[in-house]
Amino acid sequence: MSRLVTIYGGSGFVGRYIARRMAQEGWRVRVAVRRPNEAIFVRPYGVVGQVEPVFCNIRDDASVESVMKGADAVVNCVGILNEVGANRFGPVQAEGAERVARIAAAQGIARMVQISAIGADAKSDSAYARTKAQGEQAVLTHMPRAVILRPSIVFGPEDGFFNRFAGMAKISPALPVVGATSRFQPVYVDDVAQAAVKAVLGEAAPGIYELGGPEIEDFRTLMRRLLAEIGRRRVLVPVPFPLAAVMAGALTVLEKLTLGLFTNTLLTRDQVRQLRRDNVVSDGARGLEALGITPTPMSAILPEYLWGYRPGGQYAAIRASASNLRKD
Repeated sequence: MSRLVTIYGGSGFVGRYIARRMAQEGWRVRVAVRRPNEAIFVRPYGVVGQVEPVFCNIRDDASVESVMKGADAVVNCVGILNEVGANRFGPVQAEGAERVARIAAAQGIARMVQISAIGADAKSDSAYARTKAQGEQAVLTHMPRAVILRPSIVFGPEDGFFNRFAGMAKISPALPVVGATSRFQPVYVDDVAQAAVKAVLGEAAPGIYELGGPEIEDFRTLMRRLLAEIGRRRVLVPVPFPLAAVMAGALTVLEKLTLGLFTNTLLTRDQVRQLRRDNVVSDGARGLEALGITPTPMSAILPEYLWGYRPGGQYAAIRASASNLRKD
């Protein structure tokens, strides 16, 4: 019988790539999510019945345990970028990770992979970074041989970074940039998935890995790269941190005044705190190279999915070529 892996948050951005690769390795894949009906797109990743979405609430012991039964390995991809409704950083990123690891240890599961983030720090003033670190510590307490992956900003066709700003650039003459000089090391989503799969297969030594791509660029440079890719000229407006904090506070107040009718996914005070720090691989940290993975450059992937934001969409290159012919 083929081996089974349970992937918590397996229909999310990173999780779906891990699920696909695990299916390609011949494993049965149990995708544990809050809304299985919205995750049926994972089924074609394998043969009939190989990849199945199942209901799970990571805030509940019985729910987590029920979808872990019979598994040979577990991967926890659950995380949030901002707090909405009942989804708070502590219960999801710290307590949720602890719950998965504790139950995995009780069931005698040999391997666990925890998807964390660069910048995880128990002493951080950012609740996101602080709870990521708390989750890591809880995992290592119960599963000391777990593999923890800390990616920088993750990019790929379904990402919430380049797609978000490209969408803004389509309708706005200017792009606000909070933390214009803060540095990032974007990593391709499938490289992260490869790292997770190697860990599940026992091809990665236990411990923490920081995952970044081959380029380190500040926020302003990333936005210039984006605008060049989609062929649009926009004014980049650096937003000082004090002003960004005021803006974030105002958006939070607006969310409360509207009783949740408006959800602040634009900018939070916690995100402003995160943007004050560089998001790059630490000196001496084990990374993709230690796992035998060659980092994929942004230039190899961004054109594959950002073409839809160009003025001419998929025909932008043809129009440019025709324009050059007319000039000749």
